[in-house]
Amino acid sequence: MDLILWRHAEAEVAPEGGDDLSRALTKKGERQAARMAKWLDRHLPEGARVLVSPSVRTQQTVAPLGRKFKLRDELVPETSMDDVLTLLKWDPLTGPQLKGSVLLVGHQPYLGQLVARLLGMREAVCSVRKGGVWWLRTRIRDGQPQTVLLTVTCPEFILGSLDDRS
Repeated sequence: MDLILWRHAEAEVAPEGGDDLSRALTKKGERQAARMAKWLDRHLPEGARVLVSPSVRTQQTVAPLGRKFKLRDELVPETSMDDVLTLLKWDPLTGPQLKGSVLLVGHQPYLGQLVARLLGMREAVCSVRKGGVWWLRTRIRDGQPQTVLLTVTCPEFILGSLDDRS
């Protein structure tokens, strides 16, 4: 199974007392999403499943990809990493029960927690940059699930452009 984790691009700051799920992307975030979508479109397998948080910013992040996606309430910002693993049918002992590729568009901290857990990092959470993608592949070796990191990239390195480094 390939698990591709895409953190939403840069979003507006929520006004005090505002609804976090309704935060939209900034202009910079729109550029980040477009760059990453173009890269992902070239690399994602045709049959990849796309699961997206119901927040406005994640939906705006995935929109330039131009593929069908499913909104999943399990991917809201305050969800737990265990809830995401359950959604993915990922057993801690035997690994993923799903086959193929899954693109998950979501939030910190659970994306970083997934990276840390699946790669066996000492830290409980890994920082995933806004708009960034972590591509993981899990396979069975000697009867045990093994997760390897295929690539990590961020919008600033797509298309050879470094003009949005902040």
